[in-house]
Amino acid sequence: MTKFILVSGGVVSGIGKGVIASSTGLLLKTTGLKVTAIKIDPYMNIDAGTMRPTEHGEVYVLNDGGEVDLDLGNYERYLNVTLSRDNNITTGKIYREVIEKERKGEYLGKTVQIVPHITTAIQDWIERVSKIPVDESGEEPDVCIIELGGTVGDIESAPFVEAMRQFQFRVGASNFALVHVSLVPDMHGEQKTKPTQTTIHCLRGLGLMPDLIACRLLGPTPLHPNTKDKISMFCHVPPAQVVGVHDVSSVYHVPLLLRAQGIVEFMEKRLGLAELRQTTKICKELGATAADAEEKRWAERREKGDQLAKRWKALTAGQERLFDTVSIALVGKYTDLKDSYMSVTKALEHSAFRVHRKLTIHWVESSDLEPETQESNPARYHDAWRSVVGAGGILVPGGFGHRGTEGMLLAIKYAREQKVPFLGICLGFQLAVIEWARNVLDINDATSGEFNANAENPLVIFMPEISTTHMGGTMRLGLRPTVFASGSDEWSRIRGMYAGAEKIWERHRHRYEINPAYVARLEEAGMAFIGKDERGERMQVCELKDHPFFVGLQAHPEFCTRPLNPSPPFLGLVAAACGELDAQIASQRKTFVPPHPAGTMVSEAELKRLSEAAIEVHAIMTPAADPESVHMGVVQAVNADRA
Repeated sequence: MTKFILVSGGVVSGIGKGVIASSTGLLLKTTGLKVTAIKIDPYMNIDAGTMRPTEHGEVYVLNDGGEVDLDLGNYERYLNVTLSRDNNITTGKIYREVIEKERKGEYLGKTVQIVPHITTAIQDWIERVSKIPVDESGEEPDVCIIELGGTVGDIESAPFVEAMRQFQFRVGASNFALVHVSLVPDMHGEQKTKPTQTTIHCLRGLGLMPDLIACRLLGPTPLHPNTKDKISMFCHVPPAQVVGVHDVSSVYHVPLLLRAQGIVEFMEKRLGLAELRQTTKICKELGATAADAEEKRWAERREKGDQLAKRWKALTAGQERLFDTVSIALVGKYTDLKDSYMSVTKALEHSAFRVHRKLTIHWVESSDLEPETQESNPARYHDAWRSVVGAGGILVPGGFGHRGTEGMLLAIKYAREQKVPFLGICLGFQLAVIEWARNVLDINDATSGEFNANAENPLVIFMPEISTTHMGGTMRLGLRPTVFASGSDEWSRIRGMYAGAEKIWERHRHRYEINPAYVARLEEAGMAFIGKDERGERMQVCELKDHPFFVGLQAHPEFCTRPLNPSPPFLGLVAAACGELDAQIASQRKTFVPPHPAGTMVSEAELKRLSEAAIEVHAIMTPAADPESVHMGVVQAVNADRA
């Protein structure tokens, strides 16, 4: 039986449930256990794909093309796993599934209600997804971390809370634990417990009793012993099951903070996790040969867990000893909410760890670089340009719409002309091509079809297969291959960062692409499109030869960064910004390991072949089959390594 740990929150949202859930999973991984994670978002949207970054934060993209909550990025980075769109549950997904069943008559004429039909659908979904392997081992996870978004008491989360109340009895008390994260505000030096008491009272009234209370403190002051005792007394949990999570120098210290307070020992005792690693029972039931094999398997898993713990401890310890800095100007259009670029900042952080530098990010709102701002707000204009000029590297990330793009183009031009290391991601890649066309090819009106649908010189065009009427889930999404040009390994810095690989795999999220009609002219002028899709039709990586580091990628490599395995393009940018590029290329050629399980890196041609075969078989079995739904089923199966 899989063990389940539910992480809920109270008082306010956004207090760090995702980091605490990820840290708990990481600690369990260090003991040799296989861990997966599920995020529940109570909003009605089917997924996060149509949400504004400034409202919801980053839209995180998975291998199978799922557009999900940014917390799934935390899970993948901390746990070093590959999740699917089904690991993100929303109210919209659940209601759609139940309504489709009702339309098909699967409820046999019964009145469809929140209880039991919606709550049962939630439980079935969790139980199904918890068994899906999330790494190359192909083994079912031992532990599933479930994070319930929002706060307890919200109207929209009520069905999920009720589902979890029922779920604890479905799986049994020994297989279910609840961690409740609550804010403990500091009022003039006094840590207040009343908000926590209130949210725990609400939680208990809904039928859930916390096994562990994680007290979130906004500041560097740890949880006071008398505060812990008071929460213990009024919330009906032993003091040992009240832990404090105060602000630390970085989120990568949170697992160590939780470990020091005994969370691993508590979970092992509460859920009987140690019994999973015992082979005495197996020896009796299956015989000595099977027991030996099982013991060897667990020994390997424990060794990997020990290595993970050592590397993570070394990462955090080394971070504290860094003195040299590296500065990157992030020129974006959603900088008012830093979570809009969560994976980008993490990729930069991971890269800075690798080159042993403290990272300084200059947040530059791209519209502040435009001449109009100089007229309306000179101070903002000069501050923005001071940040760009003073940075060791310049990064232009993804985005949508015309606003702020002229400022991005000016930053790209500066990086190109002044030989400042530059990395363009998605929109940044497209704008780098437009800037080259305007200022090198003298196509003064070069632009994107996204900005002007009737442009005479659209260097960037709408992809022909993309829907023009529906927004959700219609972009070019998910893990896609890029094939490097023959001979590029002799000079390409970005290919060197990928250890000279002929083909790489990164996640995509875009509707527009470089116009093939202009590629020849661009390349004749010196812009090298060294990475294309498997058919050689789509431009996916560009690079300038006579520049220290000038690279653009249509993909979003930030989604695949890991603390112990940083994303190659970001590592290249940071390394170039501090004069370590050649050393990192040499290191990458020896040590780089793709972050994706081998089973997920399936070519588009192979995926199409599997899809067509599945549709043909499915059509024979069920003539009314919907080809699109079958195709998506094949995509998910392949990307989950279950084909």
